Amino acid sequence: MTSPMYTHSVPVFKQMLLALQTILAQADAHVVTKSIEPDAFLQARLYPDMLPLIKQVQIAADFARGVTARLGDVDVPVHDGKEKSFADLDALLTQTLAFLDGADASNFDGSESREIVLRPGTPKEKKFSGQAYLVNYGLPQFFFHVTTAYAILRHNGLPIGKRDYMGVY
Repeated sequence: MTSPMYTHSVPVFKQMLLALQTILAQADAHVVTKSIEPDAFLQARLYPDMLPLIKQVQIAADFARGVTARLGDVDVPVHDGKEKSFADLDALLTQTLAFLDGADASNFDGSESREIVLRPGTPKEKKFSGQAYLVNYGLPQFFFHVTTAYAILRHNGLPIGKRDYMGVY
């Protein structure tokens, strides 16, 4: 039987990242069709003190990789965060999805009680059980950034709806 920690993380990340990848492809086509400068979307924010679309996508991908790696007991992949275009974001999501596809479900066995330590040795160090890490930290963070990316695109006129956000399930 596959660990619930696996089934409640990796397939969820994949569904939402595939949907986000599809939406970003629609945004890329939209800016071309409407002769809009891509940075009008890529650097868009919902509010001045929030991060732009490009950073929201990067952070969503970071959480998908980080949570999967920590619960799957493998090293967290390093990411440089230098994406500047829709094509770069597509490549980032493709790489992230490939990492998720390579996750060994058996490595998640017992991860609900595994200690997860974030920012070890710093004043911001935080310790979680694997279950608390996934349910109370990882998934909410991931969904916040995916939802914010969706909201930025919708707010800026991309004709998308809930079905686009949800993707294939």
